[in-house]
Amino acid sequence: MTNPGVTGLWTAVKMMSANKTTAQCGGEARQVRRQQRDEFRKLLLSIRGLPAALPALPLELTVLYNSLLFTVGASDSAIKEEAEGIRQGLLRVLEACGACGQDLGMEELWEKVLQEVTVEELQAPLHRLGALQAAWWLAASKLGSVAGLFHLLSTAEDLERVHCSEGQNKLLSMIKAWQVPHEEASLPLVQSAKDLKEILCTAAAFLQGLQELEAGNFPTALSLLREATGGFCSKKILAQIYTCLGCCAQRMGKPQTALQHLKRALQVDFQCLPALSHVAAVYHELGETDAELQALTLLYEALGKNPPAAASSSPCFPIRTELLVHTPVLPSLLRHHHPSEVKYLLAQRCLQDGRVADAVEHYLDFLSLLQEGLQQQVPLDGSSALPRIPEVFLEAASALEQAGRHQDAITVCEEVISRTTDLIPRVLQVEERLEQPECSLPGAELAGRLLSQKKESLCCLVWRAAGYLHQGWAWAKLGESKEAVTQFSRCLSDILRVQLHGSGIKQTENLQPEVEVLQKIRLLALIGRGTQFLELGKHKQALLDFQHSLQLSPGDPAAASYLVQTLWKLNRKQEAAAQWQKFTQSCPREDGQQQGQGRPLPLYLHSCLEQAMFPHSESLARNIQDYLGTAAQDTSC
Repeated sequence: MTNPGVTGLWTAVKMMSANKTTAQCGGEARQVRRQQRDEFRKLLLSIRGLPAALPALPLELTVLYNSLLFTVGASDSAIKEEAEGIRQGLLRVLEACGACGQDLGMEELWEKVLQEVTVEELQAPLHRLGALQAAWWLAASKLGSVAGLFHLLSTAEDLERVHCSEGQNKLLSMIKAWQVPHEEASLPLVQSAKDLKEILCTAAAFLQGLQELEAGNFPTALSLLREATGGFCSKKILAQIYTCLGCCAQRMGKPQTALQHLKRALQVDFQCLPALSHVAAVYHELGETDAELQALTLLYEALGKNPPAAASSSPCFPIRTELLVHTPVLPSLLRHHHPSEVKYLLAQRCLQDGRVADAVEHYLDFLSLLQEGLQQQVPLDGSSALPRIPEVFLEAASALEQAGRHQDAITVCEEVISRTTDLIPRVLQVEERLEQPECSLPGAELAGRLLSQKKESLCCLVWRAAGYLHQGWAWAKLGESKEAVTQFSRCLSDILRVQLHGSGIKQTENLQPEVEVLQKIRLLALIGRGTQFLELGKHKQALLDFQHSLQLSPGDPAAASYLVQTLWKLNRKQEAAAQWQKFTQSCPREDGQQQGQGRPLPLYLHSCLEQAMFPHSESLARNIQDYLGTAAQDTSC
């Protein structure tokens, strides 16, 4: 088409737009849009081959508008580069009016065009382009530029309405106050300015709500997100908005309100699985374990199915709400869990709640998923719900022990031990409080890598020592005291590889997490070995282990009780009574301090803590009290 007349161009535009796609989304629709985009681009080049003229500008701006919309529709993204197309259109308008603006930025260019061009026939095409420009700026989070543009597009009466709406969001008020110019019924448009206005309102409310949520301004975020739910968007996006509302309410400490919003999200779109994962998190916060496990089970089952294509209750326009809302907080709120992550959460929650049989089943399912290639199933990064894989193995071993499957627990621990053996040096020198070197210092990068390697070696040592610890307790439960002593001794020998270098501060204060866990493992291994020495009748060796335990953790109830029992068995009853009195007098204070100090221990150590508890407290206390009573009578006589 070369140098077409205005009449011919109108006909061409109508023919091209006759089959425009608005009702469906998908690959076929995008292919149609690509073809239409290419046709409109050719037509636009033909028009721009002619000098800019006022009579042809409404047509040219309409072709430009449709061309840009088809470009977005063909790629399903708000392309920033397409803003250059708007710039060229505005410059053509100024050229037709005998003005220029090549050196102006986009905001200044819009101001010049809207102030100097007063031709009535150009108002509707310019307003449509203005709405498109606002969409680009909204996608780039340039909210000030969007507000400034609508200030220019609005009449004095429109602005008066904005001033009257005190307490409302300024940007939303500006967009709502903008009066869309009358569009000719015969004018073919891919997406009307009226529809675009509705989408801009929804996107502006959604985007600002997310920004306020990220900033911690929860009441404002809640208000804006509620505004967005009444806007123009697909069911999928509406469900996402309700999910964000639920997250906002949860952070405000309103779990029941959060559940209402999250359930609404699932009613709108049952495929909104992030809402289901947030439902499980809220139930966890409320301590409603049955409901939490039910939500996690539904989530796991849903993730295992191939979801059908999402249905949309609204026309699939080129410019849509989801293309205009970009903020870092949104992907984190709508993150999709992988099946293996959910399976792990099921196992972990069951173990924490004492549902041992269910925990074992879920952990074994998870371990079988590992054989299928976990790397392909879940991102092993900071966003994952999974801990490090050796910790999962140790948790599985803990569950197996509690279920009485001690031999299976030993086998699982052997896997951890064998995989970490080659990763631990003979001697590991560790600072109690590792601090990353300042980046500005020479050699900081190398020092940082060395610290990272050392920390990884320390983690491997913790896992292997924990593996030996679990094996020791498992052999003890099987009645194999000699084998149990061997495993506890291996655990203690491993820990001796670590050489701590501190600043003279008490060991229990502000330790590295791994060092703190190692000290607890050492305490549990000493108590465990001491109990097995008692089973073997080696009371003196047991006494040494319990004494070392109390040196490591003064006032520990289990170590103190075992020490008293061992002294009693050695017929050192006076010493036993003195130790018991000392322990009972300091126990409330010491125990309270211990409970208040330190970080929570890893889940895989909880069963070891329970097994290390002294089981004969009442009978030992009666024996000591009887002895003290008898001694007091002898003294009085």
